[in-house]
Amino acid sequence: MLMPKRVKRRKQFRGSMAGKAQRGNTLCYGEYGIVAMEPAWVKSNQIEAARVAMTRYIKRGGKVFIKIFPDKPVTAKPAETRMGSGKGSLEYWVAVVKPGRVMFEISGVDEATAKEALRLATHKLPLKCKIVSKADLEGGDNSEN
Repeated sequence: MLMPKRVKRRKQFRGSMAGKAQRGNTLCYGEYGIVAMEPAWVKSNQIEAARVAMTRYIKRGGKVFIKIFPDKPVTAKPAETRMGSGKGSLEYWVAVVKPGRVMFEISGVDEATAKEALRLATHKLPLKCKIVSKADLEGGDNSEN
């Protein structure tokens, strides 16, 4: 699983997922990618499951780029514990994903293979996603400006 090697503080506040992604909203490395349509916390095991689904489908052809990293710790208190007595222990790590964020990119394979691999990966993620190509995103940027 992905997680930071070391962190400045062990526990964090929950934070806010308001707004759209300001960074990481363009395809940099690959020709096709998965873009988030809604805000969510993506767990490290969900990122790994999506990566495995893609790499299995493309059968060692092409390259998969993961553009999100789970750097936020999520705590939980044990079941049947009374209120109080401090914050719970660390359970898992999440990546905070906002709408418009490119989460995965794929390159070095043909369009049909890339789209099917990305479709399989979207089923492993806890949010609505869309599959985009470099041409789609560039066309979208020009119409917005």
